[in-house]
Amino acid sequence: MNKKLIECVPNFSEGRNMHIIKQITDVIESVEGVKLIDVDPGKATNRTVVTFVGTPDEVCEAAFLAAKKACEVIDMTKHSGAHPRFGAMDVCPLIPIANISMEETVEFARKLAKRIGEELKYPVYCYESAAFFPERKNLANNRAGEYEGLSQKLAKPEWKPDFGPAVFVPKTGASAIGARNFLIAYNVNLNTTSTRRANAIAYDIREKGRLVREGNQITGKIKSDKNGKEIWQPGTLKTVKAIGWYIEEYGIAQISINLTDIYEVPMHIAFDETCKKAQERGLRVTGSELIGVAPLQAFIDAGKYFLKKQKRSCGISDSEIIKIAVKSLGLDELAPFNPNKKIIEYLIADNNSKKLIDMSLKDFVLETASESPAPGGGSISAAMGAMGAALGTMVANLSAHKPGWDERWEEFSQWAEKGKYYHDTLLQLIDEDTNAFNKIMTAFGLPKSTDDEIAKRKEAIQQATKYAIEIPFKVMTICYEAMQIMKAMAEIGNPNSVSDAGVGAIAARSGVIGAFLNVKINCSGFNDKTFVNEIITKGSDIEKKTIELESEILDIVNKKIRKE
Repeated sequence: MNKKLIECVPNFSEGRNMHIIKQITDVIESVEGVKLIDVDPGKATNRTVVTFVGTPDEVCEAAFLAAKKACEVIDMTKHSGAHPRFGAMDVCPLIPIANISMEETVEFARKLAKRIGEELKYPVYCYESAAFFPERKNLANNRAGEYEGLSQKLAKPEWKPDFGPAVFVPKTGASAIGARNFLIAYNVNLNTTSTRRANAIAYDIREKGRLVREGNQITGKIKSDKNGKEIWQPGTLKTVKAIGWYIEEYGIAQISINLTDIYEVPMHIAFDETCKKAQERGLRVTGSELIGVAPLQAFIDAGKYFLKKQKRSCGISDSEIIKIAVKSLGLDELAPFNPNKKIIEYLIADNNSKKLIDMSLKDFVLETASESPAPGGGSISAAMGAMGAALGTMVANLSAHKPGWDERWEEFSQWAEKGKYYHDTLLQLIDEDTNAFNKIMTAFGLPKSTDDEIAKRKEAIQQATKYAIEIPFKVMTICYEAMQIMKAMAEIGNPNSVSDAGVGAIAARSGVIGAFLNVKINCSGFNDKTFVNEIITKGSDIEKKTIELESEILDIVNKKIRKE
């Protein structure tokens, strides 16, 4: 649940020999927990850009193995190409994708750099956010002089590598390892065929802006400051690079945009600003195009941005939010847009694993009724809680759209978003409780022929049992917290749906009590009695508060029903 994900985009100094490239990508794919997304070789550059995603430790392991293999199969003494380079694995940036901060990503990048430097005897420079020194932040500075000048560079004290020896190894060269934000390649479509007009808009929005000229802004003399330096007028969007071009395939001009920091300027802001500047120049944006893939959050943020502009609730399903984003940005204008192939988290999802929450309601009930011990009471408790939170969310969404309550849409949207968080979390816990049970079964199945095996089996059973206590306890906590939604909706929500708030409270209360039963039965097999006593005490307190809160909510509901 909520796995940390990072992307790695190493560039290797080989783009012509596919056998060599395949050896490198094979070791990347050998690491479980890593998904190879793209391999892009270039003959002219003699360079291959590889993209893979996964959990941080696994990504770093794959990157290390790729660097090691590159050292074995690439010979820099024979390399030539159009792209700047100074080593076999020339650059290797790590990029935070989900549930991980840049600070954490920097730590992983530096650990990777240290390991490559020490174990592979590879000179490594850290760049971008992972840089130790300001002058090394820019990749171009680290790679200045390229491979041909590396021997002299390594001999300079100021260019001693961050990790690894300051020794020139002709076959392998050096590497730059860093951490940076996700870059989105994003094109905005215009209702014109004019590259010049597209460029004018690109200059309006890009951070670099345009050269200031005297008189005519196209043919006029370029203005300079008192030092003779050209004067530039910055564009409106920081961290954005852009240029106009004509796409013969589609018969339109586009503004080709690189969003180098999607937290500073995300897709929807770039799109709206482009729309504004196009309109000022008598043009119209007709849609846009995403090149490659992007994180889920980029689409969620875009969908919510446009929903808020429409004064609509944001507490709806991710699929509906994504649909709003796609339609609002016109991402399906030039070709069908498939979220499963364009959103990183969906692209790397294990669609072969059988999840309870992917079953139909009927199949879920029948699976529960079967002779299989899982799903059991813990998963059902989470399901009851999810249903309850969903009902509270429904009342909030109905209230946000209630005629005559237009000025209160944002208030109810905030409640709906809280409710969405609770029912999404509880949906995940349905499967996680069953996974916890399966961990116990796996532990009991471990060999026990020797004293060492017996000890390891016992430890595994205890670890699995603790997890099987923690998951239903989390179900308890989330179900109880979700009841704040039902209480608020009973008090201030659409009165026509007050009974739904009451049913939601009953379902959430059942989730708390049911989950607590699972906590208690699993505690009976756990040896740490201090932990057991603490969690039982906390659970009893939550159960007591839950029953009291349910009574309060039902009292409000019944009084409102009687008034009706």
